[in-house]
Amino acid sequence: MLYSTTTPAAKRAAFRERLRSGELLQLPGAFNPLAARLIQDKGFDGVYVSGAVVAADLGLPDVGLTTLTEVATRAGQIARMTDLPTLVDADTGFGEAMNMARTVQTLEDAGVAGLHVEDQVNPKRCGHLDGKQVVDEPTALQRVRAAVAARRDENLLVMARTDVRAVAGLATAVDRAKALVDAGADAIFPEAMRDLAEFEAVASAVDVPVLANMTEFGKSELFTTTQIADAGVALVIYPVSLLRLAMGAAERGLDALRAEGSLTGQVEHMQTRARLYELLDYGAYSAFDTGVFDFSLDDNLHG
Repeated sequence: MLYSTTTPAAKRAAFRERLRSGELLQLPGAFNPLAARLIQDKGFDGVYVSGAVVAADLGLPDVGLTTLTEVATRAGQIARMTDLPTLVDADTGFGEAMNMARTVQTLEDAGVAGLHVEDQVNPKRCGHLDGKQVVDEPTALQRVRAAVAARRDENLLVMARTDVRAVAGLATAVDRAKALVDAGADAIFPEAMRDLAEFEAVASAVDVPVLANMTEFGKSELFTTTQIADAGVALVIYPVSLLRLAMGAAERGLDALRAEGSLTGQVEHMQTRARLYELLDYGAYSAFDTGVFDFSLDDNLHG
């Protein structure tokens, strides 16, 4: 009922422990808190909050228009609704080194278990679009060092994302990944890898967990969990998948309503009221309400 009873500190410690297990962890992207509850209910390992999804939810493109406040607010709303660890996209840190430090502490206060910072220039763009630009290596390393120095909980996972593969090739991406680890990154997110061999090259070059981004319509093929695990990858995210599924269903429903004048034919595709109430834990709220308000009005009229 209400929010998760697992503390952010406990979620962070558990996330670190799971990463040491060697299992592949799957983190679907949640576009709202209810989606996070569903991800937990289906038995996944964590929840991802995509910067692109936060932007899209606001009706904006993923070109660096969202603010720290908007991202932290949505991340906090999602993190508090699930016992799972939440990993959030912190873009470029919303500024330079001091901004990065504030970003880390703000997201830490929001209750996330980890965040990733990237080496694109400001304003950034979606990692699977052409025409990206990256900062030089000293600037990229400074961002990571600032993030690591700013955290107050040592279990908060600071992941470094590098977009340099699309700009300068795989060899440069591998070298930058190594440098980012040396700068203190707890994990590496090599964006827009072309194939499994590229993921394997990064994973074999560093001694920290590596993340694979399985976003649809991107540069990477949609590999299976077995293929990803065999390449040495430790985490996989599906950042926009649930939003795309939901918006696709919404569009089909609206088309049907316009064409048919009713949603009768769409009801079978909808989540039922019973299932929604189950996810929202209506029963627990009812029991709580009964336990607190256990008096009758008549009993209190004669005092």
